[in-house]
Amino acid sequence: MDQDGTDLFGAAWGGETVPAASSGVVPPLAVRMRPRGLQEVRGQAEVLRPGSPLRRLVEGSGGAAGPLSAILWGPPGTGKTTLAHLVATAEDREFVELSAVTAGVKDVRSVMDGAARTRDLYGRQTVLFLDEIHRFTKAQQDALLPGVENRQVVLVAATTENPSFSVIAPLLSRSMLVTLVPLTDTEVADVLTSAVVDERGLAGRYVLAEDARDHLVRLAGGDARRALTYLEAAAGVAEDALAAGAPRPDAVEVTLAQTEQAVAHAAVRYDRTGDQHYDVASALIKAMRGSDVDAALHYLARMLEAGEDPRFIARRIVIAASEDVGMGDPTALQTAVAAMHAVAQIGMPEARIILAQAVVHNALAPKSNAAYTGINEAIADVRSGRGGPVPLHLRGSGNGGSGRIAEASAAAVGKDRAPAYVYAHDEPDAVAAQQYLPDDLHGRTDYYRPTDRGFEARLQERWRWLRERLGRD
Repeated sequence: MDQDGTDLFGAAWGGETVPAASSGVVPPLAVRMRPRGLQEVRGQAEVLRPGSPLRRLVEGSGGAAGPLSAILWGPPGTGKTTLAHLVATAEDREFVELSAVTAGVKDVRSVMDGAARTRDLYGRQTVLFLDEIHRFTKAQQDALLPGVENRQVVLVAATTENPSFSVIAPLLSRSMLVTLVPLTDTEVADVLTSAVVDERGLAGRYVLAEDARDHLVRLAGGDARRALTYLEAAAGVAEDALAAGAPRPDAVEVTLAQTEQAVAHAAVRYDRTGDQHYDVASALIKAMRGSDVDAALHYLARMLEAGEDPRFIARRIVIAASEDVGMGDPTALQTAVAAMHAVAQIGMPEARIILAQAVVHNALAPKSNAAYTGINEAIADVRSGRGGPVPLHLRGSGNGGSGRIAEASAAAVGKDRAPAYVYAHDEPDAVAAQQYLPDDLHGRTDYYRPTDRGFEARLQERWRWLRERLGRD
């Protein structure tokens, strides 16, 4: 509470000033600062470019056939709910919001019936915003199909999971899929700056210190909602820190220390260009590569305590498991991928345990970059123009004319006929001794060279035998 007895966040929102005394509960800062039009939206420039399907849907220009439904896929805080509200405001549409966590088939059918009445009586279209559609069962998603098919409603569904796996195919085929991306640091900083001065937000009653803003931007991890939530909490701490009985300054400064206190994270000092952010991430990778498990855990802890997005850390661990461990211990990649999926489902603080397990596995595992160097060398050859036509006997047989093409190709190189393809499983050892590489690479290329470390050491004998069997040595 401010010293005059009014709520310190009782600023304007939604176009009106709503003090706590008249409304009882003031909406969170993230709700008050929800963009009222496309001009206030930060981020998503690609999917909102002029003429794009999503922009046309927001602007109400869906074409003669009417507006399409949309499935918005992206991480939290990227604007899924905001865009749904903007779609609803176009052409004075009716807006209904359901959460797949609590809604069922009965709720969906009730919305469809209400949409039909609104259309018939008032000529208004209904926008149904369904949050977390991935939580709907197949039967519940099936209930949406008639309304979407007949455009009885404009469905705007939000999901943080890949719709290809979580949304039924008939619903996907009737909707446009829009992929949203995390906001950049600059865009998150713009969101915070606007919230500090906007009448719907903090209305200029606070000044956010530059290092505090940078800390909030980094903690947000591209999530605008998280950034605003943390800002609101930090402003509350700053307000509480004012001396009792002293006059309140026109603008209370929100410091880094107060921001840290509000979000319970110690600030790791990153410079403006973010170099130290990448330095710590690089140190984690190099510590795992160097098999120093204690150093790896130290850098993991620094990243977590700095508020780094655990999903970012998990992705780096997956890359390291393949690039640096590889076939030295193939199970490291399995652990890392499992950790990445588990982190996405569980979140912090428990995600720290899962990440630690994956880091320890990577650090202790025998190392091999043979697969990494192998693909790099193969790509370099392809880019330099090496690699002639695919050998005749390996070419696809799906085309009815492929046999004639193969014979013509054989004649062109002075052969009576194309060599017959040998099916590997017909051979006693399931290895067909025939040429697989193009002519200019056959016998002169060994992209993959196994090391003598870990599991890969056990592959060396078979690798040598296979090269001899295939005539590569």
